[in-house]
Amino acid sequence: MEISTLATYHCLAFVWYFFVAYSITHVRTEERPSEVFLYGGQWKYLTVLNLVLQAVFYGVSFLADVLRLIKKPRCAKCVISSRDLLFSVLAFPVSTFVSISFWMLYTYNRELVYPKSLDGVIPLWLNHAMHTAVLPFALLEILLTPHRYPAKKKGLSLLVFVGVLYISWVLWIYSVTGEWVYPLFALFSPAGLAAFFAGSLAVIVSFYNFGEFLNRMIWGQSMFWF
Repeated sequence: MEISTLATYHCLAFVWYFFVAYSITHVRTEERPSEVFLYGGQWKYLTVLNLVLQAVFYGVSFLADVLRLIKKPRCAKCVISSRDLLFSVLAFPVSTFVSISFWMLYTYNRELVYPKSLDGVIPLWLNHAMHTAVLPFALLEILLTPHRYPAKKKGLSLLVFVGVLYISWVLWIYSVTGEWVYPLFALFSPAGLAAFFAGSLAVIVSFYNFGEFLNRMIWGQSMFWF
């Protein structure tokens, strides 16, 4: 794909994610159910954090494209390295995890992750923008742009570190408020919750490996660092 076309796509994707993130963070306060958006605001939800992550990723991608267009190879190389690390370690596995885990739990029992009271607060299109569109965006990015993956140990270590940070944030919120970020967590015993968190980390690691596999199948083994 021509760099100019890719730059246009990345710019539009950045604008889209910025708009979606702006929309969810500006839900009218008086319309929010009392149990939603209390301590930690929207920033306790992985879905919202993922929107910001995707906006940052596509912003960095657009910057890399612009630097290539204006013939700044040294600067472009540095930005592309950051872009690839961000995509491989976070942007792809997190967006895939958010979409698949949300809809699986929603189908099983929506009250565990997205209470019906939110229907009057968050429009249907915004729900799908946050939980559905993120997956095809991630897959399309792999099809359109080759990404260099880090060494496996480095990539997985960074991913697990970020995952543990989010789990720590969830536990901190519970320690302060006595309420779980997601009602689902209240169903587990401490041992069961630890197993659930460990299983979630294992799933997101599998999505990292899946992204790496797709990237290698489409772009070849040369797109990897060792």
